[in-house]
Amino acid sequence: MIIELERSEFYKCKPLLFEQGSLEPKAVVEGVNPGRIFVDDLVTPTTGLIWLGNNDGFYFIGNEHNEAFNNELNQFVDTVIIPEARKVGLAWFEGIGHHPKWDDVIQKVFGNRLLGSWNQKVYMLETTDWKVDIDPDIEAGYQIVRIDESLLKNNDTFKNIEFLDFKIRECWETVEEFFLNGGIGYCAVYKNEIVSVCLSSFIVDDVHCIDIETLNEHQGKKLAQTLAKSFVKECLANNKIPYWDCMELNKPSIAVAEKVGFKNVLNYKGYDFML
Repeated sequence: MIIELERSEFYKCKPLLFEQGSLEPKAVVEGVNPGRIFVDDLVTPTTGLIWLGNNDGFYFIGNEHNEAFNNELNQFVDTVIIPEARKVGLAWFEGIGHHPKWDDVIQKVFGNRLLGSWNQKVYMLETTDWKVDIDPDIEAGYQIVRIDESLLKNNDTFKNIEFLDFKIRECWETVEEFFLNGGIGYCAVYKNEIVSVCLSSFIVDDVHCIDIETLNEHQGKKLAQTLAKSFVKECLANNKIPYWDCMELNKPSIAVAEKVGFKNVLNYKGYDFML
Protein backbone atom coordinates (compact mmCIF):
# COMPACT_ATOMS: atom_id res chain seq x y z
CA MET A 1 0.00 0.00 0.00
CA ILE A 2 1.28 3.49 -0.88
CA ILE A 3 0.22 6.15 1.62
CA GLU A 4 0.86 9.89 1.85
CA LEU A 5 2.88 11.16 4.81
CA GLU A 6 1.93 14.27 6.72
CA ARG A 7 4.54 17.00 6.43
CA SER A 8 5.25 16.76 10.14
CA GLU A 9 6.31 13.14 9.54
CA PHE A 10 8.70 13.80 6.65
CA TYR A 11 11.68 13.38 8.98
CA LYS A 12 11.01 9.63 8.96
CA CYS A 13 12.33 9.55 5.39
CA LYS A 14 15.78 10.92 6.24
CA PRO A 15 17.32 7.42 6.46
CA LEU A 16 16.02 6.71 2.95
CA LEU A 17 18.01 9.51 1.33
CA PHE A 18 21.20 8.81 -0.61
CA GLU A 19 23.98 11.03 0.71
CA GLN A 20 25.48 11.54 -2.76
CA GLY A 21 22.06 12.07 -4.37
CA SER A 22 20.64 15.31 -5.71
CA LEU A 23 19.59 18.18 -3.48
CA GLU A 24 15.88 18.65 -4.24
CA PRO A 25 14.40 15.63 -2.41
CA LYS A 26 16.57 16.36 0.62
CA ALA A 27 15.10 19.87 0.79
CA VAL A 28 11.57 18.46 0.78
CA VAL A 29 12.32 15.85 3.48
CA GLU A 30 13.94 18.55 5.62
CA GLY A 31 10.73 20.56 5.34
CA VAL A 32 12.48 23.54 3.75
CA ASN A 33 10.89 23.37 0.30
CA PRO A 34 7.31 22.26 -0.39
CA GLY A 35 6.45 18.81 -1.68
CA ARG A 36 4.51 15.62 -0.99
CA ILE A 37 5.85 12.23 0.08
CA PHE A 38 4.20 8.84 -0.46
CA VAL A 39 5.60 5.82 1.38
CA ASP A 40 5.04 2.12 1.97
CA ASP A 41 4.57 2.45 5.74
CA LEU A 42 3.57 5.45 7.85
CA VAL A 43 5.52 4.34 10.92
CA THR A 44 8.74 2.94 9.50
CA PRO A 45 8.93 3.72 5.77
CA THR A 46 11.50 1.84 3.72
CA THR A 47 10.59 3.13 0.24
CA GLY A 48 9.09 6.40 -0.90
CA LEU A 49 8.13 8.69 -3.76
CA ILE A 50 8.68 12.44 -3.41
CA TRP A 51 6.62 14.81 -5.53
CA LEU A 52 8.54 18.09 -5.70
CA GLY A 53 6.41 21.09 -4.81
CA ASN A 54 7.43 22.92 -7.99
CA ASN A 55 6.06 19.98 -10.04
CA ASP A 56 9.52 19.48 -11.52
CA GLY A 57 9.79 15.76 -10.86
CA PHE A 58 9.13 12.70 -8.74
CA TYR A 59 12.02 11.16 -6.80
CA PHE A 60 12.18 7.52 -5.76
CA ILE A 61 13.96 7.04 -2.45
CA GLY A 62 14.91 4.11 -0.23
CA ASN A 63 14.79 0.39 -0.98
CA GLU A 64 14.45 -0.15 -4.73
CA HIS A 65 13.77 -3.88 -4.18
CA ASN A 66 10.48 -3.30 -2.33
CA GLU A 67 8.29 -5.49 -4.54
CA ALA A 68 5.01 -4.61 -2.79
CA PHE A 69 5.66 -0.89 -3.36
CA ASN A 70 6.92 -1.33 -6.93
CA ASN A 71 4.03 -3.57 -7.96
CA GLU A 72 1.54 -0.92 -6.88
CA LEU A 73 3.23 2.01 -8.61
CA ASN A 74 1.40 1.88 -11.94
CA GLN A 75 -2.02 1.74 -10.31
CA PHE A 76 -0.97 4.50 -7.93
CA VAL A 77 0.08 6.73 -10.82
CA ASP A 78 -3.21 6.10 -12.63
CA THR A 79 -5.52 6.57 -9.65
CA VAL A 80 -3.72 9.16 -7.52
CA ILE A 81 -0.99 10.99 -9.44
CA ILE A 82 -2.86 11.57 -12.72
CA PRO A 83 -6.00 13.12 -11.14
CA GLU A 84 -3.85 15.31 -8.88
CA ALA A 85 -1.54 16.27 -11.74
CA ARG A 86 -4.46 17.39 -13.89
CA LYS A 87 -5.52 19.80 -11.16
CA VAL A 88 -2.21 21.65 -11.50
CA GLY A 89 -1.84 21.30 -15.28
CA LEU A 90 0.98 18.75 -15.13
CA ALA A 91 1.11 16.64 -18.29
CA TRP A 92 4.27 14.57 -17.75
CA PHE A 93 5.57 12.22 -15.08
CA GLU A 94 9.30 12.83 -14.66
CA GLY A 95 10.76 10.12 -12.42
CA ILE A 96 14.26 10.09 -10.97
CA GLY A 97 15.97 7.61 -8.68
CA HIS A 98 17.73 9.27 -5.78
CA HIS A 99 20.38 6.59 -6.15
CA PRO A 100 21.46 4.87 -9.40
CA LYS A 101 20.06 1.44 -8.48
CA TRP A 102 16.58 2.84 -9.08
CA ASP A 103 17.26 3.23 -12.82
CA ASP A 104 16.68 -0.41 -13.76
CA VAL A 105 13.62 -0.58 -11.49
CA ILE A 106 12.01 2.50 -13.06
CA GLN A 107 12.57 1.08 -16.55
CA LYS A 108 11.06 -2.26 -15.53
CA VAL A 109 8.09 -0.90 -13.58
CA PHE A 110 7.06 1.58 -16.28
CA GLY A 111 8.11 -0.55 -19.23
CA ASN A 112 4.48 -0.77 -20.35
CA ARG A 113 4.42 2.99 -20.96
CA LEU A 114 6.08 5.07 -23.66
CA LEU A 115 9.10 5.81 -21.50
CA GLY A 116 11.62 8.44 -22.46
CA SER A 117 14.81 9.46 -20.67
CA TRP A 118 17.30 12.28 -20.33
CA ASN A 119 20.61 12.95 -18.59
CA GLN A 120 21.09 15.43 -15.79
CA LYS A 121 24.35 17.03 -14.60
CA VAL A 122 25.26 18.51 -11.22
CA TYR A 123 28.01 21.09 -10.82
CA MET A 124 29.71 22.31 -7.67
CA LEU A 125 32.24 25.05 -7.08
CA GLU A 126 35.59 24.72 -5.38
CA THR A 127 36.97 28.03 -4.18
CA THR A 128 40.22 27.25 -6.05
CA ASP A 129 38.19 27.18 -9.29
CA TRP A 130 36.37 30.44 -8.56
CA LYS A 131 37.12 32.85 -11.40
CA VAL A 132 36.93 35.94 -9.23
CA ASP A 133 38.78 38.24 -11.63
CA ILE A 134 36.74 37.37 -14.70
CA ASP A 135 33.67 39.61 -14.89
CA PRO A 136 31.64 39.51 -18.11
CA ASP A 137 30.90 42.77 -19.89
CA ILE A 138 27.20 43.46 -20.25
CA GLU A 139 25.58 46.03 -22.49
CA ALA A 140 24.83 49.52 -21.26
CA GLY A 141 21.36 49.95 -19.83
CA TYR A 142 21.29 46.77 -17.76
CA GLN A 143 21.38 47.03 -13.97
CA ILE A 144 22.11 44.18 -11.52
CA VAL A 145 19.88 44.35 -8.44
CA ARG A 146 19.97 42.21 -5.30
CA ILE A 147 16.62 40.60 -4.47
CA ASP A 148 15.38 41.54 -1.01
CA GLU A 149 12.03 42.01 0.69
CA SER A 150 11.89 45.73 -0.02
CA LEU A 151 12.29 45.06 -3.74
CA LEU A 152 9.11 43.00 -3.77
CA LYS A 153 7.19 45.37 -1.53
CA ASN A 154 7.91 48.33 -3.82
CA ASN A 155 6.07 46.58 -6.62
CA ASP A 156 5.43 49.76 -8.57
CA THR A 157 9.15 50.14 -9.33
CA PHE A 158 9.18 47.54 -12.11
CA LYS A 159 6.78 46.84 -14.96
CA ASN A 160 6.76 43.08 -14.32
CA ILE A 161 7.38 42.42 -10.62
CA GLU A 162 5.05 39.42 -11.06
CA PHE A 163 7.85 37.68 -13.02
CA LEU A 164 10.08 37.73 -9.95
CA ASP A 165 7.20 36.77 -7.66
CA PHE A 166 6.41 33.82 -9.95
CA LYS A 167 10.03 32.63 -10.02
CA ILE A 168 10.21 32.59 -6.22
CA ARG A 169 6.86 30.83 -5.82
CA GLU A 170 7.88 28.14 -8.31
CA CYS A 171 9.92 26.50 -5.55
CA TRP A 172 8.70 28.17 -2.36
CA GLU A 173 5.27 28.15 -0.73
CA THR A 174 5.46 31.89 -0.13
CA VAL A 175 7.87 34.74 -0.80
CA GLU A 176 8.27 35.05 2.97
CA GLU A 177 9.49 31.42 3.17
CA PHE A 178 12.18 32.20 0.61
CA PHE A 179 13.59 34.97 2.79
CA LEU A 180 13.05 33.16 6.11
CA ASN A 181 15.19 30.28 4.83
CA GLY A 182 17.97 32.61 3.74
CA GLY A 183 17.26 32.60 0.02
CA ILE A 184 19.77 34.49 -2.13
CA GLY A 185 18.89 36.18 -5.39
CA TYR A 186 19.80 38.76 -8.02
CA CYS A 187 17.99 40.11 -11.05
CA ALA A 188 18.91 42.08 -14.14
CA VAL A 189 16.76 45.11 -14.92
CA TYR A 190 16.40 46.89 -18.26
CA LYS A 191 14.18 49.96 -18.68
CA ASN A 192 12.35 49.18 -15.40
CA GLU A 193 11.66 45.60 -16.49
CA ILE A 194 13.07 42.52 -14.76
CA VAL A 195 14.61 40.54 -17.63
CA SER A 196 16.71 37.89 -15.86
CA VAL A 197 16.54 36.24 -12.43
CA CYS A 198 19.00 34.08 -10.47
CA LEU A 199 17.93 32.76 -7.07
CA SER A 200 18.02 29.92 -4.53
CA SER A 201 15.46 27.34 -5.65
CA PHE A 202 16.19 24.64 -3.04
CA ILE A 203 18.19 24.90 0.18
CA VAL A 204 19.62 22.19 2.41
CA ASP A 205 21.77 23.41 5.29
CA ASP A 206 24.33 25.71 3.61
CA VAL A 207 23.83 24.41 0.07
CA HIS A 208 21.86 26.63 -2.33
CA CYS A 209 20.59 25.24 -5.63
CA ILE A 210 20.68 27.89 -8.37
CA ASP A 211 17.76 28.65 -10.66
CA ILE A 212 18.31 31.07 -13.55
CA GLU A 213 15.90 32.32 -16.17
CA THR A 214 16.34 35.07 -18.75
CA LEU A 215 13.53 36.40 -20.92
CA ASN A 216 13.97 35.30 -24.54
CA GLU A 217 14.64 38.72 -26.04
CA HIS A 218 17.47 39.35 -23.56
CA GLN A 219 19.29 36.04 -23.90
CA GLY A 220 22.84 35.91 -25.24
CA LYS A 221 23.86 39.11 -23.42
CA LYS A 222 25.83 37.44 -20.58
CA LEU A 223 23.16 38.32 -18.04
CA ALA A 224 22.97 34.78 -16.63
CA GLN A 225 26.74 34.68 -16.19
CA THR A 226 26.77 38.09 -14.50
CA LEU A 227 23.94 37.14 -12.13
CA ALA A 228 25.54 33.77 -11.36
CA LYS A 229 28.77 35.52 -10.38
CA SER A 230 26.90 37.86 -8.06
CA PHE A 231 25.08 34.89 -6.55
CA VAL A 232 28.31 32.94 -6.01
CA LYS A 233 30.10 35.95 -4.52
CA GLU A 234 27.39 36.28 -1.86
CA CYS A 235 27.45 32.53 -1.19
CA LEU A 236 31.19 32.46 -0.64
CA ALA A 237 31.13 35.61 1.49
CA ASN A 238 28.62 33.93 3.82
CA ASN A 239 30.04 30.38 3.81
CA LYS A 240 27.23 29.09 1.61
CA ILE A 241 27.72 26.45 -1.09
CA PRO A 242 26.34 27.11 -4.59
CA TYR A 243 24.92 24.08 -6.42
CA TRP A 244 24.09 23.86 -10.13
CA ASP A 245 21.78 21.17 -11.58
CA CYS A 246 20.73 21.16 -15.23
CA MET A 247 19.89 18.91 -18.15
CA GLU A 248 22.79 17.65 -20.25
CA LEU A 249 20.97 19.05 -23.30
CA ASN A 250 20.96 22.54 -21.78
CA LYS A 251 24.25 23.61 -23.31
CA PRO A 252 23.81 27.34 -22.50
CA SER A 253 23.34 26.54 -18.81
CA ILE A 254 26.39 24.28 -18.78
CA ALA A 255 28.43 26.96 -20.54
CA VAL A 256 27.51 29.55 -17.91
CA ALA A 257 28.32 27.17 -15.05
CA GLU A 258 31.74 26.34 -16.48
CA LYS A 259 32.58 29.98 -17.25
CA VAL A 260 31.91 30.86 -13.62
CA GLY A 261 34.15 28.00 -12.46
CA PHE A 262 31.75 25.15 -11.60
CA LYS A 263 32.91 21.55 -12.10
CA ASN A 264 30.76 18.54 -12.97
CA VAL A 265 30.56 16.30 -9.88
CA LEU A 266 27.50 14.10 -10.47
CA ASN A 267 25.50 12.73 -13.39
CA TYR A 268 22.14 10.99 -13.13
CA LYS A 269 19.30 9.88 -15.35
CA GLY A 270 15.64 10.83 -15.45
CA TYR A 271 12.68 9.08 -17.07
CA ASP A 272 9.42 10.49 -18.34
CA PHE A 273 6.07 9.52 -19.77
CA MET A 274 2.90 11.40 -20.58
CA LEU A 275 0.18 11.34 -17.95
